[in-house]
Amino acid sequence: MDLENLVRKYALQNAVVYEGKASMGAVLGKVMAENPDLRARAKEISLVAKAIVSEVNGLPLDEQRQRLEAVAPELLVKESKPKDFGLPDLVNVTGQVRMRIAPNPSGPLHIGHSRMAILNDEFVERYGGVCYNRFEDTDPARIDPSGYDTIPADLDWLGVKIHETIVQSDRFELYYDASKRLLQLGKAYVCTCKPEDWRELKRGKKACPHREHELVEQMGRWDKMFDGTFAQEEASLVVKTDLSHPNPALRDFVALRIDETPHPRTGTKYRVYPLMNLAVAVDDHELELTHVLRGKDHLNNTYRQQYIFDYMGWTKPTYIHYGRVSMKEVQLSTSNMSVGIAEGRYTGWDDPQLGTLAALRRRGIKPESIRRYWVETGLKEVDIEFSWKTLYSFNKEIVDDGAGRYFFVDDPVRFPLRAESALKGNAPVHPDHPERGVRHLEVPSGGAVYLSRSDVPIEGTRVRLKDLCNVVYRSGSLVYEGNDLSVLKSGVRIVHWVPEKAVDAEVLMTDGGVRSGLAEPGLSNAKGDVVQLERFGFVRVEETSPRIRCVFAHR
Repeated sequence: MDLENLVRKYALQNAVVYEGKASMGAVLGKVMAENPDLRARAKEISLVAKAIVSEVNGLPLDEQRQRLEAVAPELLVKESKPKDFGLPDLVNVTGQVRMRIAPNPSGPLHIGHSRMAILNDEFVERYGGVCYNRFEDTDPARIDPSGYDTIPADLDWLGVKIHETIVQSDRFELYYDASKRLLQLGKAYVCTCKPEDWRELKRGKKACPHREHELVEQMGRWDKMFDGTFAQEEASLVVKTDLSHPNPALRDFVALRIDETPHPRTGTKYRVYPLMNLAVAVDDHELELTHVLRGKDHLNNTYRQQYIFDYMGWTKPTYIHYGRVSMKEVQLSTSNMSVGIAEGRYTGWDDPQLGTLAALRRRGIKPESIRRYWVETGLKEVDIEFSWKTLYSFNKEIVDDGAGRYFFVDDPVRFPLRAESALKGNAPVHPDHPERGVRHLEVPSGGAVYLSRSDVPIEGTRVRLKDLCNVVYRSGSLVYEGNDLSVLKSGVRIVHWVPEKAVDAEVLMTDGGVRSGLAEPGLSNAKGDVVQLERFGFVRVEETSPRIRCVFAHR
């Protein structure tokens, strides 16, 4: 093997191992170890290695890996046996499973909601059965009516199959019937204490004075909740538990309350609203759910709902609780997002700064990458931090093969290009797929090119315009110096450029900023595609007229 190829294979290997950046010293060490006789030519080898390491470090990581596989596949890092990231089997499965997704229509789904949806879908697909979408809309003040439409669209985009949709605001009579049954069983009471007084009694493990009223009295007070005698916060239905329970959250809990807020779907038809634990317990029973997946933050709710199941003699589903997932660097609060939209800080629910599924879809994140993330995360009971880096790596595996490559320069600076004739360059549409052809780029005689301001050379510096030619910077112009690739051996830097006929383009970033610049004309034909702007990142081309607008996905 000649010297250049020997150095190149170890430069590629070192770059692949260290995320795209080869180390000069490490490469020389490998070369000398393979051929000790070369030590006498150390100075010469260092010059060759410097150029080749610079060339290799200028390549994208995926291209480095492909080139290494072509010249020395034995040097690729051996991958360990893939781990089995499949979900564990469910316990207590005796046939088909019946599971549910339970969104609150207060806005669209975000990345955190997708965990529940995908895991339920995975298990229903595995065992066969039914997956319900149940809108938990019994808090009229928190409802965004658009959620009734956006949430099913989000689930469809995720590939989650919904067999039936249930809307809790259509089922109030079921909750009333269950509540009256609890009263008749002596397991509930109508409380007319002031809310803070009742909470203080509960904290002190003391009974509300209305807790043990006779059934006739309880039913009379029940009727007054509905006929308008009691106003909002003047009465509520409370489920009895154990007042001496060491966990204050599990001592008596409210099941129904009066709320005069008009409901977006039912208006003023109802004034007595079920709280979550009553409605969920009744529905889980009525729908004959076999398994309920939920986060550990719902443990207290599980215990409360089990009281209702036990009082009513119902068969409880199997509850599975997974750990919390914290998410940094993204806005997930529906109320905060709604306020931000109203104030103009966000352009809408699909603003790239947000963690909504609409925003991720707009950016070009594929639902398959989200599904893989949650399946590999599984049902761990430990709390974890969401890794955007991992999600983006999964997404890159999906989009990279189909993503065409384009040049884009942000904050562009124009430079005349002095050459005796027109210059023509051919850049691959995709470096791994020569069959897809090339992009033809041309600079006419007397023409100019644009570079990013960060790439502007200093006086007398040589650079290579990628896939075009070598130039030297002199007195405000780039002067043609041939097309000999061997200049890279001396450390000449490769820079990206666009021709003078470039088109205006902008990239909406995830920090709310906009990177404005110029792109090669071919990008105008990529509307709707996920592409790679070379050395910039993957983007989804959203609009191509009157100017190109892209939305940033990830590096």
